[in-house]
Amino acid sequence: MDYLKSLDKAITYIEENLGDINVKEVAQVTGYSYYHLTRLFTTVIGESVGSYIKKRRLADAAQKLLYSDKRIIDIAIENGFESSEAFSRAFKSTYKISPSTYRKNRLDVIVGAKRPLKNEILRHLTGNITLKPEIVETKEIKVAGIRGNTTLNDNVIPKLWEQFWQIRKSIPNILPTSRAFGICESGQTIFTMDGETSFSEVVGIEVISFDNIVDPIVTKILPSGKYAVFTHTGSLKNLRNSYEYIWGTWIPGCKEKLDNREDFEVYDLRYLGYDHPNTQFDIYIPLK
Repeated sequence: MDYLKSLDKAITYIEENLGDINVKEVAQVTGYSYYHLTRLFTTVIGESVGSYIKKRRLADAAQKLLYSDKRIIDIAIENGFESSEAFSRAFKSTYKISPSTYRKNRLDVIVGAKRPLKNEILRHLTGNITLKPEIVETKEIKVAGIRGNTTLNDNVIPKLWEQFWQIRKSIPNILPTSRAFGICESGQTIFTMDGETSFSEVVGIEVISFDNIVDPIVTKILPSGKYAVFTHTGSLKNLRNSYEYIWGTWIPGCKEKLDNREDFEVYDLRYLGYDHPNTQFDIYIPLK
């Protein structure tokens, strides 16, 4: 995959020249024409070179707003914006609040948090996540399982699944399909100043009804609605790469509007094990 080396070179150049760069310069560094680099970038990464540069500038600026005392106008200029007004418009478009309010809130949010594309993430994007989701309508889904709390840096979800499989046989009314679900109850995930956040997760299995279900089993209803469905392939150790693509690339650039229903993962017969290279499961993102 020589093209991955070229993309890696392009991204390195972008990161080193984030405040003063244009797409044609990036193309010259890689040896591709402007046209071919644009097509390659869009096909592999899911967005244009220009879009990637803009999002990286905004993400870099967001970090400086939180972790430096620089003036907003200075941050704007450093990140390639001609004025604080132009920076504010672009920032609001992605983060939904002004730079000054973002700094005041002291919260590092996940939506729009475009991180640098390291080589391992590039390889992930080429075969481990569908870049264009399938848009589907689902019926109401009943799930029975267990609930736990986790954080991004201390992920206890694998242990939660181990606990669930131990008590699975005690759950009545399981559907023959035996689809398992991982449901994030966080609402909107937020990174705090120390890089941590706590959120609730329900792991369980699809059931026909909640009849005869008793503690410690909890119940959850996933309402009917519209979803964008991404397929993750490979080890769950790389699941965060898939979510970073969804939240950092696809959502800020998509025309669809997110709904406030919960996102979830669906595990069926394609799931072959936590570390199996051919494991597949779907990630459902709610849409209006």
